[in-house]
Amino acid sequence: MDPIFHLALIDEWDRAVANGGPYERSTIGRSLAEEGFIHCSTAAQVVTTAERFYSQRDDVLVLEIDPTRLGVEVRHEDLVGAGEEFPHVYGPLPLAAVVDEVPLSSWRIADSGP
Repeated sequence: MDPIFHLALIDEWDRAVANGGPYERSTIGRSLAEEGFIHCSTAAQVVTTAERFYSQRDDVLVLEIDPTRLGVEVRHEDLVGAGEEFPHVYGPLPLAAVVDEVPLSSWRIADSGP
């Protein structure tokens, strides 16, 4: 399975790590409990997602997730009818499922991944 990626605010990710996990933020201002899933992207979608929702922020990490370590369902869905499917994690994100974390600014420099 290909990795999936989640854009996390540094302080929210650091708090989850300090507490021993899991990570339960879905997107800016929304929790897993509120949204029902954690928003993710494929490698090819990270830059577009970042530009659309995080362009004014400098406190964002790209979390690389190994779907085989999740223990919860991942669905690739087009929930807004835009013609593009995004991966959604239907449950808490275990810290062990995150195999890498890269500042978004570093990802953008590479323009296609870390």
